[in-house]
Amino acid sequence: MKSGRNRLPIWLRNRFVWVKTIHGSISFAFSVLILGAIGITSVISYNLSEDAVITNSEAYMGEVVQQVGQNIQSYIDSMENISLLIFTSKDVKYFISDNPFISREEVYTYEKNISSLFQSLMYMRKDIDSIMVFGYNGRNVSDRKTTTLNPNVQLEEQEWYQEAAKAEGKSFISAPHVQNIVEGDYQWVVSLSRELKNSNSMNGQGIALVNLKLNVINEISMGVKLGTRGYIFIVDREGNIVYHPQQQLLYSKLRTEPLSRVMSSSESSFVVDDESGKKIYSVQDTNFGWKIVGVAYQNELNANPEEMRNSFLLWAAAALAVTLIISFFLTHRITRPIRRLQVVMRQVERGNFKVRAEVEQANEIGQLERTFNMMVGQTQRLMDERIQTEETKRRTELRLLQSQINPHFLYNTLDSIIWMSEQKKNEEVVLMTSALAKLFRSSIAKDDELVSIRIEQEHIASYLQIQKMRYRDMLDYRIDIPRELHVYKTPRILLQPFVENAIYHGIKHMPEGGVVSITAELQEDCILFHVTDNGQGMSEETIKLLMSAGVRNNDREHIGVSNVNERIKLTFGSAYGITITSEISEGTTVTVMIPKVR
Repeated sequence: MKSGRNRLPIWLRNRFVWVKTIHGSISFAFSVLILGAIGITSVISYNLSEDAVITNSEAYMGEVVQQVGQNIQSYIDSMENISLLIFTSKDVKYFISDNPFISREEVYTYEKNISSLFQSLMYMRKDIDSIMVFGYNGRNVSDRKTTTLNPNVQLEEQEWYQEAAKAEGKSFISAPHVQNIVEGDYQWVVSLSRELKNSNSMNGQGIALVNLKLNVINEISMGVKLGTRGYIFIVDREGNIVYHPQQQLLYSKLRTEPLSRVMSSSESSFVVDDESGKKIYSVQDTNFGWKIVGVAYQNELNANPEEMRNSFLLWAAAALAVTLIISFFLTHRITRPIRRLQVVMRQVERGNFKVRAEVEQANEIGQLERTFNMMVGQTQRLMDERIQTEETKRRTELRLLQSQINPHFLYNTLDSIIWMSEQKKNEEVVLMTSALAKLFRSSIAKDDELVSIRIEQEHIASYLQIQKMRYRDMLDYRIDIPRELHVYKTPRILLQPFVENAIYHGIKHMPEGGVVSITAELQEDCILFHVTDNGQGMSEETIKLLMSAGVRNNDREHIGVSNVNERIKLTFGSAYGITITSEISEGTTVTVMIPKVR
């Protein structure tokens, strides 16, 4: 029975052959990811931009409406202050008191003084139409020298009079109305009224009335622009229109406003869709019971939406094209030599040390290829030489070389370089390839078995730098070798197996990672190296196994601790070697003792 794959048409299978290659897979993945990222980013950016425009416009509307409310509030506050001044005036209180001993001359004097006070207030506030006081004792006074009350108007039937009498000394703001109390003076005003009380008995003595010219409120509201068609209107606490730019159309029912929603809604703004389009209503409450309402058309807030949409589409298409082209060429250029080197590495991993990497570039990757070729050649020569030595030493040196080469380490390192290249982390690629090149160079720089401690320190620093870049926050390290020890000799690649063991067996499997510390000290006739980690530690049985035959981690990377011990003893004698101390969950310390050799 044929598989589903074989049942696919040949032309379809051939179309996807290129995806099986590294370059094709990376290019395809980049294309899908970039297309998705740019598409999603463009849609989100457009929606966010559109929402931001509307949100900012609504916020601006709210600020404008709030400013209108504050301006009107300032006028109401001035009326309030005048009423309080009247409320606290001794002359006014005495004038409207029930004192039966006030003479006619005193009444005239008080009336003149109070009228002068009102006139001075009117002189400072041109927006005030009139100021009056109506005493329950029948005495009245205003800002005019002579005040003739309209005989056709019953004072006690006026809304402002009744509400002030019921307000217990608090002020009352009326709806706009024509002032008709004084005969011959008929102006549209907003009235603030307050009952005046006796300071001792707190009984009412009269009503103070301050009339604000309505055209002041109209001018404040008319001067506000919310787009080309937007406007401001004001309603009082009863839902009556105080101001509207098309008030006559409202009275004739040719235009309507959602007054019930304005009065009942707890929202600061809402949208109404009618035949003229979507309108945004911004509502601002005031301290005196009025509501300031701003109205703007939504299509005016989001100017030129099609132009903004087309700009986003054009930007997304251009960014996609440029990114895909750059990604294709960079992927091809970066991955080609690395893929070639990977092929060679797999052959070396299988034991073929005759292959060589083809060097075509002079950059870090080319340097890595050249160093790799030198390392493979040197390794092959060393292996040939070691075969001719005694069996024990030959096995030890062979294991050393295998540990030195560590193809899985190189393969994983190259894999990391490829990954960083794909992620466009060029600086990290340079750092890792340079560190790997230094690692190889220190391994094959000379044929001497012994190298200076300085060279050994540089070698282990390069190795730890690579591992740090691979494991990132999982690994930290510290190297503290006194400078005066640099002149002494040590076996080549002495410390790397212990560091590998600390990483792969002590730290790698810990969720929080760990720290590797390398220190050295000079004693009378020997040098001690200490490799310490704070990993998961080992049991005594594991230490014995490690010292006798070595261990392998899950990746089959040989960590030749026992090899190094044999090598030290073969080179310097049985008095030298390594000791391991460890505690479960506490960490491990490997101490290496070698003689002082210059």
